[in-house]
Amino acid sequence: MKVVASTKLNRAMRAMNESKAFGETSNKVYEEAETKVPQEAKTLIVVASSDKGLCGGIHSALSKATRKKLLDNPNADLVILGEKCKAQLQREKSQNIVLSFGNVGKDIPTFTEAQTVADQIFQLPKQYDNIEVLFNTYLSPVSYDQKTIQTYSVDSFSESANFSAFEIDDEELPNLREFALANAIYWALAEGHACEQSARRNAMDNASKNAGEMIQKFQILFNRTRQAVITGELVEIITGAAASEES
Repeated sequence: MKVVASTKLNRAMRAMNESKAFGETSNKVYEEAETKVPQEAKTLIVVASSDKGLCGGIHSALSKATRKKLLDNPNADLVILGEKCKAQLQREKSQNIVLSFGNVGKDIPTFTEAQTVADQIFQLPKQYDNIEVLFNTYLSPVSYDQKTIQTYSVDSFSESANFSAFEIDDEELPNLREFALANAIYWALAEGHACEQSARRNAMDNASKNAGEMIQKFQILFNRTRQAVITGELVEIITGAAASEES
C-alpha cells in the first residue's frame, strides 16, 4: 500500500498544483476588490473530506477544525464531502448538516465534480452571504494543516471597496460567484487528495516499520524460548544419565 500511495501521490501533486493555480487566481478578484463578510452573515461551511481511511488522523484533524469553527459560529450550516468527516460530525453536529456527498476521494478530483457540488449548494433553499471551504492544505510530505477559502455573495462583492475597478456586468455576477465556488471546491478536493495520499504513504510506512519491529521482537522471544526448551531437555538427559550411572 505504501508503494501504491507513492505512485498515486505524484499524480495527486500535479492535480493539486493545477487546481491551486485556478483557485488562487479566482480568489485574487475578491482580494483586489477588498470584499468583506457583512456582520451577522449567514455562513455555510463546506468540509472537503473523502470516503477513504488508512491515512492517519487527516480526517480527524479536519473534523476538529470544523468543530472549532462551529464554536465561533454555532448557527453556521455544513456541507460535507465524504463519509469520513460526516460519520465523525453527525453524532454531535447533525443539526448543522444540510447536505452531504458520498463517493468522494476514489480518484483524482475533477472540475466537473466540483461544479456539480457547487450546483447542488446553490439549489439549497437558504441563501448564504459567506461560503467557506475548509480543507487540508499540503505543507510537506510529512505535515499538513487546515485552510479555509472564502467565497462571497453577489451583494457582498458588489459592495466591495474596489468593486468599481472591475468592469463586470451585473448579470454576470451570479455566474462569477458560482465559478469561484466551483474553483474553491476543486482546489480543496485536489489538495486534500494530495494530503490524503501523502498521509496514507506515511501511515503505511509506519505500519511496515512497526510490523518489522514486532517480527524482530517475536523472533528474539522465539529464539529465547527455543534455547530454554533445549537447555531443559539437555538438563533432563544429563540428570537421567547421572542417575543411571549411580544406580
